[in-house]
Amino acid sequence: MVNFRSIFYVLLFAVLKVSMVNFRSIFYVLLFAVCGITPLNTRIVGGEDAPPGSWPWQVSLQRFGGHVCGGSLINREWVMSAAHCFSSTSTSGWQVSLGRQNLQGTNPNEVSRTVARIILHPNYDSDSSDNDIALLRLSSPVMFTDYIRPVCLAASDSVFNNGTDSWVTGWGRVNEGVSLPFPQTLQEVEVPVLGNRQCNCLNGVGTVTDNMICAGVLAGGKDSCQGDSGGPMVSKQGSVWVQSGIVSFGFGCARPNLPGVYSRVSRYQSWINSFISSDKPGFVQFSSSGPDQVKKKVKKKSVIF
Repeated sequence: MVNFRSIFYVLLFAVLKVSMVNFRSIFYVLLFAVCGITPLNTRIVGGEDAPPGSWPWQVSLQRFGGHVCGGSLINREWVMSAAHCFSSTSTSGWQVSLGRQNLQGTNPNEVSRTVARIILHPNYDSDSSDNDIALLRLSSPVMFTDYIRPVCLAASDSVFNNGTDSWVTGWGRVNEGVSLPFPQTLQEVEVPVLGNRQCNCLNGVGTVTDNMICAGVLAGGKDSCQGDSGGPMVSKQGSVWVQSGIVSFGFGCARPNLPGVYSRVSRYQSWINSFISSDKPGFVQFSSSGPDQVKKKVKKKSVIF
């Protein structure tokens, strides 16, 4: 009698052996069945309108009803953003809008929560923007929908080499001094990762630390801008979206040879996990091909209070 089970396992092993990257992606999908999945995903500067539900982890951080920064949902009750978005850890007036498509007009898929706690990285340096990361605990957990889902986070051993395809989203300005026009629809832009050494040379030696990651088009025209701060930069591995960066700073917006600088998420796995005791975020090891160039005032991208 033919041992069909043995044949099945042999074939399965052969298929998986073809690509360890695909195997890793399958493993992560099974392990983190929720994070980084966009059921409906089949302008920032140089960008375009994002279709509804394309980036279900994107949130709008609002204070007293006005959009201040972006952020990303990382589990049912925690949001990650940039430390420079906050002048203090006071939660007064802060609200998180999830599932939102437009800043103005109706948003049928929107859910809002007040903020119970704001945690700024203890080593955040407002002068250099080093360790520009913050965590927000929602007042109550949210229910996941096609429009509200968490993103996977880059694990500590992740590698984002020069040229890694990335997407940045947000409701920030569409050019320096130019606000997003009505109805202020969420924007998306595709930019490649730029190695840290080259980014450091372009932005000024000493500007970019190992806690940062850069992305942008050297010709200019595509970038994040004021109002996008705290929002996610993500890359796709298999069927899973992994957040590599948090919009942090840059010199102007979309200027030639001045790539945007982002907080490198993979450097903060232990710090993030130290505050989240249950329902841990989905950390995924991201790897990309190409020459790595990871090895420092800077202009913030958020509105100053």
